[in-house]
Amino acid sequence: MAETQARAQKGFLGWVERTGNRLPDPVFIFFYLIIALVAVSILAAVAGLSVPHPTQKDAATGAPVMINAVSLLSAANIQRLWVEMPATFTHFHPLGYVLVVMLGAGIAERSGLFGSSMRAAVRNAPKFLLTPMVALVAMVGNLAADAAYVVLIPLAGVLYAAAGRHPIAGIAASFAGVSGGFSANLLPGQLDALLFGITESAAEAIVPTWDANIAGNWYFIFAMTFVFLPVIWFVTDRIIEPRLGGYVPQGPAGEMIKDGDKPLTPDQKKGLRHALVASLLVCALWVFFTVGPGTPLIDEAARPEARLSPFYKSLVAGFFILFMAAGWAYGKAAGTVKTHRDIVRMMSEAMSDLAYYLVLAFAAAHFVAMFAWSNLGLIFAVNGADFIQASGLPMPLTLALIVLLTGLVNLFVGSASAKWALLAPVLIPMLMLLGVSPETTTAAYRVGDSATNIITPLMVYFPLILTFCQRWQKDYGLGSLTATMIPYSLFLLVSGLVLVMIWVTLGLPLGPGAELHYELPAQ
Repeated sequence: MAETQARAQKGFLGWVERTGNRLPDPVFIFFYLIIALVAVSILAAVAGLSVPHPTQKDAATGAPVMINAVSLLSAANIQRLWVEMPATFTHFHPLGYVLVVMLGAGIAERSGLFGSSMRAAVRNAPKFLLTPMVALVAMVGNLAADAAYVVLIPLAGVLYAAAGRHPIAGIAASFAGVSGGFSANLLPGQLDALLFGITESAAEAIVPTWDANIAGNWYFIFAMTFVFLPVIWFVTDRIIEPRLGGYVPQGPAGEMIKDGDKPLTPDQKKGLRHALVASLLVCALWVFFTVGPGTPLIDEAARPEARLSPFYKSLVAGFFILFMAAGWAYGKAAGTVKTHRDIVRMMSEAMSDLAYYLVLAFAAAHFVAMFAWSNLGLIFAVNGADFIQASGLPMPLTLALIVLLTGLVNLFVGSASAKWALLAPVLIPMLMLLGVSPETTTAAYRVGDSATNIITPLMVYFPLILTFCQRWQKDYGLGSLTATMIPYSLFLLVSGLVLVMIWVTLGLPLGPGAELHYELPAQ
């Protein structure tokens, strides 16, 4: 073990890990970043930094609305900071998702359902197929949007531990699939509807009759899935897991899987059967809500590509009900749940595990909010897009720059829809005038939007992933997680760039009725 740890400390990744782990606690890193952000916002405001907004125009003059850098020490922002502090924290995007799902997951974990089901799944399964299985499920799990972060990633750690492999390798592989492969999938989903809605608005600036096609990137994201799958497999098994070394179960996390090689008891097998029945009943209930009378989970009045939006948004609540029902059914049959008081206790213990995350989320929420208040993110994004527009490069290089620009902007502006809402109004019309279809520009954006998600602590779920890792290894720090994910980010970015270049070179369609090139209609 000592030899493995010494080897893990060598090279660039070892330097990243050592340097990162010497940094202050992530909570205070966010506080220091807030102080730096305040200083930068003051300098930017004094310098008069501004950009024209890509979409908003003055009602009287028709001129673009100017977006000016705003000092965070302005009277309005100081008032907003102190008055809105509770709302800034409670409205932090991932907070509600995490708390709701983890209430149910706490029951499923503490009743023994997760441990027994993972043991049953991997007892006779080849260990070398774990990584591609986890990576594929993680990428397909993006159809569940944010729920994938709080459901699949911790489960991957349990899955690896039950197979005798390092659980952090499982967390890393799943994180790379869910977040690094954010746009890769077998089918279009909620993200496609979201992005193409923005694409349509941007394209209408050039062609008012242009209509979005939710399947406009289907072929591309399908191919991306099977390009990223071997990449994640290789990085996990050949780079990351050897660095991590062997894993010795310890503490509460180790108790879950220390008996992973033992066969299930009759009560545990009975519990799994009851949990399966409960899961099927919950799934049937959700199908009924989707297609039954009144179709409460379908918005019949919305555009076709957005009609399933209520269904996608309901999946967080769906996972809560699913885990609670399955965990309760398993516990009653296996004897780990005696009364309803056990359920309450398990939910309370699950919340106690998130105590550190709540403190971290408070600091992160304020940094993200204050960055938006300063307008610096918008100014940075628009200036980057203008640089590409002024470069005059050939289409393949321009698309490569879009990938790289998006990856860079993604380090500072985490939301996929927020970034695309800022970049699309410039990039889509610009490239349409150059003969590039809106679908092509959207595909290039999606590659860059995925690859760097997993290396920026400003990504809203990054602190949660760190919390998951620390459940298995208490001294696992911010530098450790960053060093672990850098190889995934680089390999995914390079493979995504190669995929874009090959696609452009071959002139392949990106989806049904979505060609690479675009010809403007005759005037």
